[in-house]
Amino acid sequence: MVSGFDVTGWGMSVPERVVTSAELAQRFGVDEHWIVSRCGIRERRAVGEGQTTASMAVEAGRRALERAGLTGADIAHLIVATATPEQPSPATSAFVHDELAIAGSAHDVNSECAGFVYALVTAAGLLRMDPRPILVIGSDTHTLTANPADRDLSILVGDGAGAVVLRPGAVDRIRAWNLGADGSCKDSLKVLAGGSRMPTTADTVARGLHYAQINGNEIYLNAVRYTVRTIRETLEQAKITPEQVDHVVPHQANIRIINSVLSHTGIPADRLVTNLERYGNTASGSIPIALAEALDAGRIKDGDTVLLAGFGAGMTWGSVLLTWGGVAR
Repeated sequence: MVSGFDVTGWGMSVPERVVTSAELAQRFGVDEHWIVSRCGIRERRAVGEGQTTASMAVEAGRRALERAGLTGADIAHLIVATATPEQPSPATSAFVHDELAIAGSAHDVNSECAGFVYALVTAAGLLRMDPRPILVIGSDTHTLTANPADRDLSILVGDGAGAVVLRPGAVDRIRAWNLGADGSCKDSLKVLAGGSRMPTTADTVARGLHYAQINGNEIYLNAVRYTVRTIRETLEQAKITPEQVDHVVPHQANIRIINSVLSHTGIPADRLVTNLERYGNTASGSIPIALAEALDAGRIKDGDTVLLAGFGAGMTWGSVLLTWGGVAR
């Protein structure tokens, strides 16, 4: 009987356009060093003409399928994690489903920057009920939701997508997991207009209410608090110590948040997988992009203990501890 899965494919996609911290420093009248010291980001990618959340998801998904030796016809379920959908309806997964000729079901997950972890845990649960291949993608274009005049958000966000293919396997790769949310924090990062609560009008557009608004201090405090909590609970559930984690792949939000989480959890700094300096905060795409790069570099090997952990607006948070395994092609 199938009780687990293998990760047999992975892929990523980022736009060609590079936005450097030097460029943003000039725009906002600050020093480049101030930006880098504040968030740890030297450059980030931004979508260009014709590039969208779905187009990046398709490219990342296609690369993951190719590595796994599969096509869309082999996929029983497609899950796309995104907080910047292609359009209000239908779901972004519908566009990806069409382009990749997916045979099975498709749905979106919006847990903001924790979306990929939510989607991965969901996929693992689906596999127990329906042991067929699943494609999981995280993709976001937050450069389009950041107000160009908003320095605090503009220096952080980048665009990108990452994907993994899960295939049924005999090994239960998930050693422990934890998901959580605190809806009382929903105002710390928000886009007010464009939904049923505040439909888009000429007035909302004129007032810039379709852009994201952030309470940076509140986000920082809650991000550290809840990410530390979810990591601790996951490690306790798995009955392992922080030193036994071989690799930690956190949401690539801000280097100060990441370093604070490492300090509070006791996970050694040399276990950190990060590419924040080159891509910025790619939201749902950040964990799978960093994971794909680490796998391509040969850093993560079969049998390694890998911890994925993220947080997002809402607030949402989640972590999953894996015994890595798959077929590299």
